[in-house]
Amino acid sequence: MLDRVFLRRKILEFLEEDIGYKDITTDNLEVEKNVEAFFIAKESGILAGTIFVKEVFNVFGDADFQSFKKDGEKVEKGEIIGVVYGSSKSILKGERLSLNILQRLSGIATLTNLYVSKLTGTKTKLLDTRKTTPGFRAFEKYAVKVGGGDNHRFALYDMVMLKDNHIALVGSIKEAVRQIKNKVSPMVKVEVEVKDFSQLKEALETQADIIMLDNMSVEQVKEALKIVNGKKLVEVSGNITLENIRDYALCNPDFISTGSVIHSAKWLDISLKINIGGV
Repeated sequence: MLDRVFLRRKILEFLEEDIGYKDITTDNLEVEKNVEAFFIAKESGILAGTIFVKEVFNVFGDADFQSFKKDGEKVEKGEIIGVVYGSSKSILKGERLSLNILQRLSGIATLTNLYVSKLTGTKTKLLDTRKTTPGFRAFEKYAVKVGGGDNHRFALYDMVMLKDNHIALVGSIKEAVRQIKNKVSPMVKVEVEVKDFSQLKEALETQADIIMLDNMSVEQVKEALKIVNGKKLVEVSGNITLENIRDYALCNPDFISTGSVIHSAKWLDISLKINIGGV
């Protein structure tokens, strides 16, 4: 769950972007009345983002959203997800933002859930990445959790990730890990990205906590896990798809990470329809 102060600040930023100084359509129409409007699923999927939609309308102060489903629950095509009661003008002004959040996050949760379903019967956990929309990362990572996945590091400050460019600049994996271990807290996890067996063997001789096998084939991952032999946690990443993720998971790595669950997620089709009869 996101911090309430952080959430309110982000929602205000989003509304400022969308409304600016004035909604010149709604504010120039004589449409002020109390109404109810229904959020309707136009396709099936996993719901995510209702808690944020409620905050959108809380900001206006004269409209209230009530969800009929909880985040993480399956919604069917044609199902009414929830209702917002109150000022017609506030509902119109909050319509696009609330739908953008609900559609985007539900799309991510739905795709994440498909990926997670491929891991059934294995020990492997699905992780997301930092390939997120600028300014919207916390929301998107929340949706991954709702869909059944787990979050990798949130940002550059909460975990060490030594990637190819870091290693190239320092000169070697051993030296990069040595420098890091001398400067960060022992509580901070250190992960090293390796691209071949030579780098893998070098990483095994360091104090790294996790080794990422980057862009390796299924057969290479099998061989790499034999070499690691439980000495380190292992993450598999690179070109992971719905079609091949189970093949990788059956090798029994600890984690599989993919940015696809966020950057390639299709928005779930959801609409908002005002009931002209009012309340």
